[in-house]
Amino acid sequence: MSKSTDELFKNVISHAKEYGFVFQSSEIYDGLSAVYDYGQFGSELKNNIKTYWWKAMVQMHDNIVGIDSAIFMHPTIWKASGHVDGFSDPMIDNKDSKKRYRADQLLEDKIARYDKDGKTDKAEQLQTEMDTALKNEDLPRLKELIVEHEIADPISGTRNWTDVRQFNLMFSTQMGAVADDTDVVYLRPETAQGIFVNYLNVQKSGRMKIPFGIAQIG
Repeated sequence: MSKSTDELFKNVISHAKEYGFVFQSSEIYDGLSAVYDYGQFGSELKNNIKTYWWKAMVQMHDNIVGIDSAIFMHPTIWKASGHVDGFSDPMIDNKDSKKRYRADQLLEDKIARYDKDGKTDKAEQLQTEMDTALKNEDLPRLKELIVEHEIADPISGTRNWTDVRQFNLMFSTQMGAVADDTDVVYLRPETAQGIFVNYLNVQKSGRMKIPFGIAQIG
């Protein structure tokens, strides 16, 4: 994010707060990063948009119905869909800018620069080494490649990197009075999953004929 873009973003956030649209979550306790609360006018705006969307996408169509599925779903669903095994990214932080990046994207950007500069041999070699490290889930090797190819943080310009760590992109919690491994559930990572697993319920209970649509606001 450039300096001018960063300043614009800060001005928008400041304006939204001043006029009661968006507040930093838990602001009186230093705030929770990347989480915001809707203010009095923000809530009204959000509800108006949801109402308009629902009318346009559901109520104005005879073959589209809406549902509101639960935030929590059985863990087996996410295992079957591949989210548990594949919905994670190798992330690395720059200690100076405090920014977090996907390690593979930093390497892919370097590969693109090698190609642009006509260094096709280096690009192919780095691509092969990165693919091997990703396949083997070799996080230390990804860090080594970033260091070896002198990849710098685009914001701070420094190479002061942390180790590469695997981040699960799903939020997990426990259900039940006693927390153990069998009680682990995830907040749904995609709204559409509730539509997929309720397809037969909707078709049978609504006597829907194909083709038909199912809508949900997440």
